[in-house]
Amino acid sequence: MSLSFRQSDILEIASAEGRVTVDGLAERFGVTVQTIRRDLTELADAGKLDRVHGGAVLRSGVSNIGYEDRRALNADAKTRIAQACAAEIPDGASVFMNIGTSTEAVARQLLNHKNLMVVTNNMNVANILIENSDCEIVMAGGVLRRTDGGLIGTLTVSTIRHFKFDLAIIGCSALDTDGDLLDFDFQEVQVSQTIIDQARRTFLVADHSKFQRSAPARIASMAELDAVYTNAPLPGTLWQRCREWQTNVVICG
Repeated sequence: MSLSFRQSDILEIASAEGRVTVDGLAERFGVTVQTIRRDLTELADAGKLDRVHGGAVLRSGVSNIGYEDRRALNADAKTRIAQACAAEIPDGASVFMNIGTSTEAVARQLLNHKNLMVVTNNMNVANILIENSDCEIVMAGGVLRRTDGGLIGTLTVSTIRHFKFDLAIIGCSALDTDGDLLDFDFQEVQVSQTIIDQARRTFLVADHSKFQRSAPARIASMAELDAVYTNAPLPGTLWQRCREWQTNVVICG
């Protein structure tokens, strides 16, 4: 099954909340209840959700499917973005990398970097970087989110506050036309905000699909970033606003 952006987002919400409702999703995405019912039926037919009265619940044993689908989404673009971002990370740097398939793509491009220290709340990033013997890996402890291997919560935030990073490499679930970074999980938002606070420079890695999505929780403004790596021009007047904010935009086409 090839998921639409909305269906991928529905799975992400279900992963975070355990249950979704037709009315709630229709309001969140600004579509009709009939559209949401069709989405939920297709997801149920694919074995990814179980339909219940008024909505759907995450099916036991397949909670990681949404994340695997997102990893495959725009894979070539994520690789180009990751290559450009990794080229700006110097040997000997201290780097934080958060949860997300785009940050995992950057980790794959760091396997030949020397004398790195990478702190992460993403178990997938840590497992990728195990192959680089010249990279010290520090896990930011917390509550394990089984859907994507992420660590979140107050313990994660507390650990991050013990560091000052040269660079933070972050992803997000969505970007709006005001230049705000958005996410679904409020605990992950708190972690991301702390990462930005503790980094000397922050790079966002986000493919064009993030501009076609929406999420309810605000992380930060692009004005707080040093660079954005993406694969398509920014929508509307956002490129001009990034110039005013002195946020460098790198198009990895």
